[in-house]
Amino acid sequence: MAISNVNESRPAEPRGFALFALGFRPFFLAAGWSAVILVPLWAAVFLGWIDVGSRYGAYNWHAHEMIFGYTIAVIAGFLLTAVRNWTSQDTATGFWLGLLALLWLAGRVVPFTPLPPLLIAGVDLLFLPALAIAIGIPLSRVKQPQNLVFPVLLMLLTVANLLIHLAVFAGMDTWRTGIDLAIGLVMLVIIVVGGRVVPFFIERGLPGTQAPKWPKLEILVFITAAVWLVSKLLAPASPWMAIAAGVAACVHGIRIGLWYTPRIWSVPLLWVLYLGFVWLIIGFLLDALAGFGTVAPTLALHAYTAGTIGTLTLGMMARVSLGHTGRAMQSARAINVAFALVNAAALFRILVPLVFPDTYSTWIGLASIFWMVTFLLFVGVYSSILIRPRVDGQPG
Repeated sequence: MAISNVNESRPAEPRGFALFALGFRPFFLAAGWSAVILVPLWAAVFLGWIDVGSRYGAYNWHAHEMIFGYTIAVIAGFLLTAVRNWTSQDTATGFWLGLLALLWLAGRVVPFTPLPPLLIAGVDLLFLPALAIAIGIPLSRVKQPQNLVFPVLLMLLTVANLLIHLAVFAGMDTWRTGIDLAIGLVMLVIIVVGGRVVPFFIERGLPGTQAPKWPKLEILVFITAAVWLVSKLLAPASPWMAIAAGVAACVHGIRIGLWYTPRIWSVPLLWVLYLGFVWLIIGFLLDALAGFGTVAPTLALHAYTAGTIGTLTLGMMARVSLGHTGRAMQSARAINVAFALVNAAALFRILVPLVFPDTYSTWIGLASIFWMVTFLLFVGVYSSILIRPRVDGQPG
């Protein structure tokens, strides 16, 4: 039975096929299905039920694909869509967009083939530079130097991916550096994008509300996060990293405090984004504790991934897909449930094991079930939205 939107007055679902009309469509759909597949498979591996058979190895495959599979698909869909808005220049559509999506998919498939390691790495490493070029071309046509940070971050993510491949296929001691660099760079992308869109979404979603945005504070939140990342790369699990993480938590806490209004709890499309940034602060605080040896570093890592990335990407995909298909900014009941479940998954993955460490495997299993149901709900509601043309007849 299809899952329907709660808005009874919505226009009839249009006919036709528009999956490659704009970047968010194929990449959000791909992200949704990859999220459904990746985490349950990893949970089955973790519990000793199956072996995924990836050339990366089970643990490496899980970590790599959650970042360079799921997360990068969401970032690709967002940037290909946002850059068109920022520049009023076309981004990849049709054949070229399909080619980009196929390149992303190839990177997911080749680790399960008998291809030589160099070819596996080469196929996977191609996508991020291709995406950087795809958004760099329209950005180069207009004078928006502030947006050039995104192609730069994508190329740095390519470096992080290269470090992971060097560890997996060349035996170099670069795995941890690659993972930490990748997660840190994704956090920087989220911090930059969030500073632009979350206050805007709050003001649009809650008429009469202001979400103050201080330019100097926006610079400071980026700098403190960058310092945290550098300290994490150079001195992991050290007091220096702990101090940097603690400072970042305080500065980011001030930032989201400026955004806060009790009215956000009446709009699921807003509170899900807000909670994503709460998980970011929790990640910084857990990193601070890990720096002093109080908690395991993996708790902070999963606060950034299951918490920040999981919550924010779901919220962004839900809202962007509605806005760019001409629909009302009202989330379906099923998606509201998904918003709650993705936060519950993070809670069971990160915080509950702190209290009940003896039943760690149980919490991993519950978190995986919640995550899988979350994204099954997303693809159930949004597949037709992403595949069909806009309801208002506009292009995109």
